[in-house]
Amino acid sequence: MSMKPKATTIRVSVKTRDRLSRIARLEGRSMTEVLNEAIADYEQKQFWDTVNEQIERTQREDPEGWADYLAERELVLGPRPRSRQIAPEWEGLITFPEENDETNAR
Repeated sequence: MSMKPKATTIRVSVKTRDRLSRIARLEGRSMTEVLNEAIADYEQKQFWDTVNEQIERTQREDPEGWADYLAERELVLGPRPRSRQIAPEWEGLITFPEENDETNAR
């Protein structure tokens, strides 16, 4: 026996309801599906914003700890590749940050 999820009503502006309806109609989905996806995307964005803030705080407040983390990460994952492969037609047109560092060190 399939149970239908409970539903409720929320108040939104007419403009918001119309925007949600337009998106759902264009994508051939229900407004609930579009809203659920938007909420999941927002939650994921908030998660990564928090992770990035924590990383930045650690780099700023505990540079030794950050250096230890990077060293351990390299032990587990191996060293980062020194070069990137790009399409031949872009060769010489793109300079990667690590290439700038090598040029400036010479």
